[in-house]
Amino acid sequence: MIAMPDAGSPLDIAAALWQSAGGDAAALARLKLSGSDPVLPSSFRIGAAAQASIAVSALAAAELRHRAGAPRQGVAVDMRHAAADFRSEHFLRVDGKAPAAYGDPLFGIYRAGDGRFVRLHMNFQHHRDNVTRLLDCAPTREAIVDALGKWEGLAFETAACEQGCVVAAMRTPEEWARHPQAAAVATMPAVWIEKFGDAPARPLPRGPRPLSGLRVLDLTRIIAGPVAGRTLAAHGADVMLISAPGLPFIDWLVKDTGRGKLSAYADITTPDGKAALQRLAADADVFLQGFRPGALAARGFAPADLAALRPGIVYASLSAYGDAGPWALRRGFDSLVQTATGFNYAEAQAAGAEGAKELPCQAIDHASGYLLAFGIIMARIRQASEGGNWLVRVSLAATARWLWDLGRVEGGLSCPRSSLKDVDDLLENSPSPFGSFRAIRHAAQLSDTPVAWSRPAVPLGTDPAFWPSDAP
Repeated sequence: MIAMPDAGSPLDIAAALWQSAGGDAAALARLKLSGSDPVLPSSFRIGAAAQASIAVSALAAAELRHRAGAPRQGVAVDMRHAAADFRSEHFLRVDGKAPAAYGDPLFGIYRAGDGRFVRLHMNFQHHRDNVTRLLDCAPTREAIVDALGKWEGLAFETAACEQGCVVAAMRTPEEWARHPQAAAVATMPAVWIEKFGDAPARPLPRGPRPLSGLRVLDLTRIIAGPVAGRTLAAHGADVMLISAPGLPFIDWLVKDTGRGKLSAYADITTPDGKAALQRLAADADVFLQGFRPGALAARGFAPADLAALRPGIVYASLSAYGDAGPWALRRGFDSLVQTATGFNYAEAQAAGAEGAKELPCQAIDHASGYLLAFGIIMARIRQASEGGNWLVRVSLAATARWLWDLGRVEGGLSCPRSSLKDVDDLLENSPSPFGSFRAIRHAAQLSDTPVAWSRPAVPLGTDPAFWPSDAP
C-alpha cells in the first residue's frame, strides 16, 4: 500500500469494478457520473470511491432487472450526493434532533510508552471492559493514558487482541506494506465472487422494482454490512435484519441503516432461534453476515449448510481483515483498519500534523457496504445463468487497499466539510416508529425505477421471524 498510481476517472474506477465482476460492458453506456473531487476534506479520493461504489451497486440492480426482461435504464450518481451518502449517519435527524452521542467517550487514539499511537475501540461495553481489565485500570481516560504508558504499542496490540480487545496500533504505510497481513490482503480482490457446489439455476425475480421478490437475511451490525442490506432494500428487496435480545448495538446506526428493512429476533444460541433462522434461510435468496470467519460455521450456518437449506443461495460475508493471513480472525472496525493500514498516518502527514488523523467519514465502512451489495446482485445474476451456489466476500482491509490505490487529491484537505444546511437539497422526510426522519436520500438515480425505501426503520425485533407472505 505504498505505490499510489491514479486509477483514472470515477467512470474508469466503476468500469474496472464492473468488469472484474463479470458485468456486461454494454451496461456501462447507461452510467452517468457527475462532479469531481475534492468533496470532503481528505487527501484521499473519497468522493471517487463513494461515487464508484454506489454507482456499481445501482448499475447491478438495473442490470438484474434488464436480465429479467426489462429494457436497460439509465443510472446516475452525483459525487457531492455520494459523499453525503457516505456520511448518512451524521446527517440523520429524528424529530429534528441529532443523537446526544453514539460512541463511548473513551473510544479514540492514545499514545503508548514508546510513543506509538494506538486506537482503542470501546463502543461496546464488553470491549471496554476487556481493555481496562488488561490494563488493570479504571475506566477513565486518565487511567488508560497512565496504564498505556507502561506498554510498547505493538506489544500492547498483540496482547490486547489475544484478550478479545478491539484495538490497532498506528502504522506508517511502509510498516503496513511489510506486514504479513498486508501480503495476504494484496491477493484479495475488492469484491470476491465465487461459485461453490451444484444447484439448479433459478430465474431472476420480476417485479415493479429491480430487486422486487429478492429475500435477504441481514445478520450484520454497525455500518458496512447494514449499508449493504439498506442498499438492496432501496432497490426493492425484502431485507430482514436479524438480531438477538442480548446482542449489543448502536441505536443511532440501527436507525440510519435500518431504513427499508424488516427486523426480527432469532437467537441462534437457542434451539428455537436456530430453527427460526433455518426456516427463514430455506426461503431466502441471500444470506448476508458480518461475523468473524468461522463464527457462524460453528453454529451450523456455514456456506455449505445454507446451500443445503436453500440450493442456489448467495452467501455474502463481511470481515475486517479477510479470510486469510495471520489477522484473519482479528476483530476490527473502519477506524481501526484506517489506523493499522497507514491511512491515519498518511492523512496526518498530508495535513502537517502529528499523530493520527482520521478520514472525514467512515469511508471504508460505507464503500464496503456498497461493494458488498454490488457483489451480491452480480452473484444473483450469475446464479440465474450458471446455476450453483455463490459466495461473496468483502473485507474492510481489502476495501482500504482499493481506496488507497485510487490515488490522492492535491489540496483535498482544504475542502470544507458539508454542514446539514449544505445538504438540505439531498434530504428527505419520512415517518417512523422512532419519530419523524429527515435523512439523506439514496445517492443513485435510476431513470425508470425510483430508488427509495418502502419501509421505515423500526426497533430491533419488531417483526415476527417469518417472511411477510409466510407469516401465520
